[in-house]
Amino acid sequence: MKLYYSPGTCSLGIHIILNEIGKPFEPVPTLLAQKAQFAPEFVAKNPKSKVPTLERDDGSILTEWPAIAFWLGSSAPEKKLLPEGAEGIARALEAIDYVVATLHMRGFSRVAGAANFAPSAADHEAVKAQGVEIMAKGLDLFDKQLAGKEYLIGTYSIADAALFYIEFWWKVRLGKDLPANVDAHFRRMLARPAVQKTLETEGLKVA
Repeated sequence: MKLYYSPGTCSLGIHIILNEIGKPFEPVPTLLAQKAQFAPEFVAKNPKSKVPTLERDDGSILTEWPAIAFWLGSSAPEKKLLPEGAEGIARALEAIDYVVATLHMRGFSRVAGAANFAPSAADHEAVKAQGVEIMAKGLDLFDKQLAGKEYLIGTYSIADAALFYIEFWWKVRLGKDLPANVDAHFRRMLARPAVQKTLETEGLKVA
């Protein structure tokens, strides 16, 4: 398998899941800052020009964070990265969708790309503030969900890798404090060998 990723982006979570599974794969840097996602050779693999992009052993391409995470979890049942039963899986997907569709696409995207939401530069700070508010609300909700638990669904799952990349953005990229239970989750994640290996590969540091 090959994982096309850009360091520190949402592909960080998929990179972690791959390292948790432990099957051979090749991490292929696809630097968004250099517009590598628009290079013809990458577009031929993923016309959406997005990471993460997973090229499976049979040459087929899988895109979109939730789909990749679910497939990886399903492909290695012995690792128990998918919760047991329909209820557990639904709760994991519920958390993932909220991370990706709301905290990421509606929250952080406003912070990192205000110009995409408001053409006038005079409005950019208000857009960024709105993005921070969306992320803060989401992290507070996850803080309540984590009360009395080590991981989002009780046991470690693909949902925790999704939350981690948002925690990383909030704490490391934005320099903001995480709510207490979320911060404990973040530190718990940092202690996992798969997370440490991923951060090392991507050249990322956490103070």
